[in-house]
Amino acid sequence: MGLDPHQLCEHIIRPTLQRLGLWTEAAEELVLGTAIQESGLRYVRQLGSGPARGLWQMEPATHDDLWTNHLNSRTKLGLNVLGPYTKPDPGRLVWDLAYSCAMCRVHYLRCPGALPPAGDLNGQAYYWKKYYNTVHGAGTIGEYLANWQRVMGDRS
Repeated sequence: MGLDPHQLCEHIIRPTLQRLGLWTEAAEELVLGTAIQESGLRYVRQLGSGPARGLWQMEPATHDDLWTNHLNSRTKLGLNVLGPYTKPDPGRLVWDLAYSCAMCRVHYLRCPGALPPAGDLNGQAYYWKKYYNTVHGAGTIGEYLANWQRVMGDRS
């Protein structure tokens, strides 16, 4: 059993994305879908010996690249992501749900093209695969859709 996805949206995802000025219904669904696919809303460290961390299973190298090549040049956004902390540490992806959520959204922010519209789960699955999991990742579009269905049912 994992976290309740409705509570995750209401108390973590939506307020975090609103604080960043990056909330849309489409962004909320994609960030939720990413957590469902990546961790099943259950794991904060990658199973086995992998490096991924947090509900969004971000690797430390991706975390650090986001800071070096995206957030360091966007002071206001970087400060909003950090909150009251001053030094980003990939370990924070494990224990700080809002920070991990923010980093997931920032990852998608730097991807080309608009997010798929709200309710377009197929589009979100393709977007996740292309930009988050990548062609090198083991996840599939079919898994994303099946995992969403398992956790959320017919509700989008």
